[in-house]
Amino acid sequence: MIQQVERDNGDGRHTGLLAGRVAMITGASSGIGAAAARLFAREGAAVVLMARRGDPLAALVAEIEADGGRAAASVGDVTRPDDARRAVGTAVDRFGGLDCAFNNAGYATLDGPLHETDDDVFARTMDVNAGGVWNCMKQQLPVMLAGGGGSIVNTSSTAGRYATGASVAYVAAKHAVLGITRGAAAEYGQQGIRVNALVVGTTRSEMIDEAVRQLPVLESAFIAPQIQKRMASPVEIAQAALWLCSDRSSFVTGSAMPVDGGISAQAKAAD
Repeated sequence: MIQQVERDNGDGRHTGLLAGRVAMITGASSGIGAAAARLFAREGAAVVLMARRGDPLAALVAEIEADGGRAAASVGDVTRPDDARRAVGTAVDRFGGLDCAFNNAGYATLDGPLHETDDDVFARTMDVNAGGVWNCMKQQLPVMLAGGGGSIVNTSSTAGRYATGASVAYVAAKHAVLGITRGAAAEYGQQGIRVNALVVGTTRSEMIDEAVRQLPVLESAFIAPQIQKRMASPVEIAQAALWLCSDRSSFVTGSAMPVDGGISAQAKAAD
């Protein structure tokens, strides 16, 4: 288990890797996003949390504030540009700007082969996973440019590198996330904005738990490719996002960073 250390500078104020920064996190109501919200706040960031479900967001904000952190909720759907705009506006209005963003919201379904997949399933999968990153970055980038720079981390997947057995729609969407990440890194690298992606292996989350509930055989299928023979915990992924958002990764941009339990070490992944 990864130990999280809170630091105190002697006068009651916490410092950390994101001290004094403002961070936006999508998909923050559960799983990786919620773990990142707690971790970023403990590392000194004021966090703006975006998700569709308001009650879990409100509870998480209250938890972070009770722990001495700063947090605000922005209920919304990343597929809606106005919702993304409102979340970024919350960061500016409440905390004075935006320094880093973890675009983590995702969507997947258990579908059959491509020719049996409904068009609306393909559209929704693309809209959330790729379109959501696009919508959020369109709003985040102008604020970061005005502030002199920033760091953006987008959640992709091992399905963004090669065909994993996930649905074709999901594989396509997560490949698109890497394309958006690399293209944006090239466009904004000389303007002080770094853009990276996490290539995430199977992580124990509500979405995965629901998939396993529907199809129990998936439990062993998810674990089998991992060198470590287990799923990640959400905080392990959040730690990688934290590093990429912090100054410790100051010479890292345009990367697709594997956080996948060793799957990439064994696979002939497409670059």
